[in-house]
Amino acid sequence: MHLVPKEQRSRHVLDDEQVCHAISGIGEPANVASWSSLFALLGDPSRLTLLLGIHHAGPISVTDLAVAADMRDTSVSQALRLLRANGLVTAHREGRVVRYTLADDKVAELLERVTPRAVSLARFRAAH
Repeated sequence: MHLVPKEQRSRHVLDDEQVCHAISGIGEPANVASWSSLFALLGDPSRLTLLLGIHHAGPISVTDLAVAADMRDTSVSQALRLLRANGLVTAHREGRVVRYTLADDKVAELLERVTPRAVSLARFRAAH
């Protein structure tokens, strides 16, 4: 029980090794809070839709993203402002056009797991 904090060692434990593995997997509270905030941002269907569109299209304008996501330009702009403020996307100006790209590799990795191809493959595997 080397990972169990001293103040917790008096508690009843069934499997010391499993407790240590769990503590190791949970990690630092700040890291858990960071991931929780990320999942909160991803938990909104509109924001997730926009992030998926950006992930697969690469640099894309608000107007084009709005068409792809079947959303209004103003709604897309508002969501992108929040995603940009939280460091998930970056904006690059090309003349009068601003194009958005993903700013975070860990977000790209997560989005790769929820792409239509991944969902279709999972359904195919489940059916066979």
